[in-house]
Amino acid sequence: MTWPSVNVTEQNLQQGSTGEIERHLLFVGSGDSNKGTLTAVTPQSNLDEVLGADDSVLKSNLNAALLNAGQNAFFHVYVLADAQAWDAAVLDAQQTSSFEGVVVTDDCVKADVNKAAALRAKLIADFGRWTWFILSVAGIPVSGTPLVPAQSWGEYATAISNIVKGLSVYAVQAVPRNFGNEPGVLAGRLCNRSVTIADSPARVMTGPLLAMGSDDLPVDKTGAPLDLATLQTLEGNRFSVPMWYPDYEGYYWSDGRTLDATGGDYQAIQDLRIVDKVARRIRIKGIVRIGDRSLNSTPKSIEANKQYFAGVLRDMSKNTVVGNVAFPGECMPPQPDDIAITWLDSKTVNIYVVVRTYDCPLGIGINIMLKDGEEEDN
Repeated sequence: MTWPSVNVTEQNLQQGSTGEIERHLLFVGSGDSNKGTLTAVTPQSNLDEVLGADDSVLKSNLNAALLNAGQNAFFHVYVLADAQAWDAAVLDAQQTSSFEGVVVTDDCVKADVNKAAALRAKLIADFGRWTWFILSVAGIPVSGTPLVPAQSWGEYATAISNIVKGLSVYAVQAVPRNFGNEPGVLAGRLCNRSVTIADSPARVMTGPLLAMGSDDLPVDKTGAPLDLATLQTLEGNRFSVPMWYPDYEGYYWSDGRTLDATGGDYQAIQDLRIVDKVARRIRIKGIVRIGDRSLNSTPKSIEANKQYFAGVLRDMSKNTVVGNVAFPGECMPPQPDDIAITWLDSKTVNIYVVVRTYDCPLGIGINIMLKDGEEEDN
């Protein structure tokens, strides 16, 4: 017999929202104040108090990022201690917060690109954190030194191309600092909340770039100004650079070019950001299913869990229609076969996820035709 009783438990179905780290970046660089410290900054922060009253590359780039990100920007900045490596600073900052991306404002060389690749792998392995990088590259030397002579634009393009030549690091954007604040400008543009993480920084309707660092075009050793041909050469060598359109006012960005290999899926940062976000969300859902027998090898369970994991894609695919204008979500809604679940043995399961992105025009061909002036019959 069973003694009459009622047992009540509270079940946690994990239906709450997941904290967003997208658009939260870490700026790392040299400064004279607060060395070895990590500080949160918003548009309301006084950068003179955070980074000192003196001008610095770190300070000007952080300010440019805040201006281009606009309302509700939220970053952290880490001022390097004397002789501290920037990757060590990034690891130290992980004890306080998670970051979608890291912006290194000190000028980087080839070894730093490889260092960023190794650091991304370590952050994924140690913390399950998918992180991309913006690395500053020194601008053109105009006056020059015995070690670094002054250069023409052609010489400069050849010289800095050696920094990325032969490397395949899809989570890194190399950004030359010819105006001065390009890394910060790009970082802020990627964090502007008027668009999604799926939007290219090339989007013109987001508005022109702000606080480039120079009011005039940079010049080379001959006094020749930076031109679009040089910028196109740099972009072709996988640098992420600004640009402009003749007879259209303002500076804009070319695209979020990464150092992915030719033919790779992540040659543009917006594609990587989408997949990184899916990885973060799917990881949380996978953790919740550990040891849960509702995920099992029966057909009914497999179908139910396909819907469960597809929830990440459904949430990211939500769009908004205002009037006749549709603002698409970060990815397309999942199709029935976009989630696959395969059992390897009684305790190990593999889950495969297909993320479908929207096509977005960066090159627009417009064809104009002439029609004769004969009046049509009424």
